[in-house]
Amino acid sequence: MSERRSLYDDVVMDHIKNARNYRAIADASHVARGVNPLCGDSFSVYLRLEGEIVREAAFQCECCGISMASASIMTVLVTGRAVGEVRRLAREFAALLAQRSESSLGAGAPSEEAAAIVDLVRQSPSRLNCARLSWAALEAALDGRPQAVISSATA
Repeated sequence: MSERRSLYDDVVMDHIKNARNYRAIADASHVARGVNPLCGDSFSVYLRLEGEIVREAAFQCECCGISMASASIMTVLVTGRAVGEVRRLAREFAALLAQRSESSLGAGAPSEEAAAIVDLVRQSPSRLNCARLSWAALEAALDGRPQAVISSATA
């Protein structure tokens, strides 16, 4: 096992065991659910915006470990950022997940932690929607939509 892969595995496991921001936000200004009907994962993403800044991001889910780790990483990445930047991060993350080439791993990743999720999906492409679901719910919340549904047709 490469040193990088071992580091990535440790990062993902830490976010599974010690998920950041796993809670509801009582005074959330934006909320959306995310559902993957193929596997049964479901999310609620909570955001508290002040103007155009995401002051707080959190989630709750009934989901697998990859979904949990991706959501945990997502909430850390978006907190304190402008909405436009959050949308850009979501697009970049989705694009990286969709790429099959190892050559660009981490090159445009929003963070080293997000690169760990991308690497895991590249090892198991069938888990793409697991990694993407919380981000789709985030985008739905920002758009004012109550729900995001992803399936193989939207991957």
